[in-house]
Amino acid sequence: MNPSDGWQDGSRQAPQAAPQAAPQATHSSTRTEDRGQEAGLPGSPSPDGEGAREALLRVRTEVGKSIVGQDSAVTGLLIGLLADGHVLLEGVPGVAKTLLVRTLAAALDLDTKRVQFTPDLMPGDITGSLIYESKTSEFTFREGPVFTNILLADEINRTPPKTQASLLEAMEERQVSVDGVSRRLPAPFIVAATQNPVEYEGTYPLPEAQLDRFLLKLTLPLPGRDDEIEVVRRHSVGFDPRNLRSAGVRAVAGAEDLARARSAVSRVAIAPEVVAYIVDLVRATRASPSFQLGVSPRGATALLNTSRAWAWLSGRSFVTPDDVKALTLPALRHRVALRPEAQMDGIDVDDVLGGILSTVPVPR
Repeated sequence: MNPSDGWQDGSRQAPQAAPQAAPQATHSSTRTEDRGQEAGLPGSPSPDGEGAREALLRVRTEVGKSIVGQDSAVTGLLIGLLADGHVLLEGVPGVAKTLLVRTLAAALDLDTKRVQFTPDLMPGDITGSLIYESKTSEFTFREGPVFTNILLADEINRTPPKTQASLLEAMEERQVSVDGVSRRLPAPFIVAATQNPVEYEGTYPLPEAQLDRFLLKLTLPLPGRDDEIEVVRRHSVGFDPRNLRSAGVRAVAGAEDLARARSAVSRVAIAPEVVAYIVDLVRATRASPSFQLGVSPRGATALLNTSRAWAWLSGRSFVTPDDVKALTLPALRHRVALRPEAQMDGIDVDDVLGGILSTVPVPR
């Protein structure tokens, strides 16, 4: 996937309203580009931190050695890393959710741990707990797997809400508190969680407070025919998903590259008109008759930060309305709730958000 291509989320062409708004989008992007240069940005569209950007693009290439046909999800995970946010991946069993995160971790020189969420998992199994040492007659803290850079929370919705909630403090504050003592987590720290659709047996829907702490929710579709043929072909010649090294996956970027990339992303300019566009989109979700719960200001900042990250990853030093459109569905879909009557009518969250994108005026 070329980074200059428009990013499309895996669930459907995102946003659906883009074809209708294409003439506006082209015009508004040009005007936004002019405003970015007026703000003192260089005339060239290439942002700073180019070396770090190339390193992260190499990560995407490495992931492609193991993963077929999930380019949007790979890009979404990179955006999560760049924007310092957690990512939730949803898809039916067997679409490589876990393998995707494992491969991304293998391509990054970062500490990674995995927790398999099960019905009997306890909060202390994630955060750590106090252990009594008989030799010293004292309690010592034993760190849980949350003390890492990338935490793979596998099938997070297969564990009860109490255990799910044990991640709230870690996700929001980057710390955990046990027995009244707060302990900082390593930096960087992100949670990459996978889940099956809630209609699957044995799942516990994530509470709204926890969903809101995920920067993005990515949906992984079943592969197309050509991609599925390639998946089966790779297995026919000996690909083993349990041995990524045999697939040639290697670490090509590390914490220093990520730190430089995040610094560059923070300097990506965004015009006041684009900021207002983000706010208008978010406020429209609160006014929608299909939603009983709209997007909070946290969601607006998430849309801003992810749009910045995507602009930088695409090779630009300013955000365009098209960047905002591209991230609207993955940044907002998990922050809204349909009214019961809308659910009974079979209305889909992404369709409602697509309708909002088609009605909210785009900056010119």
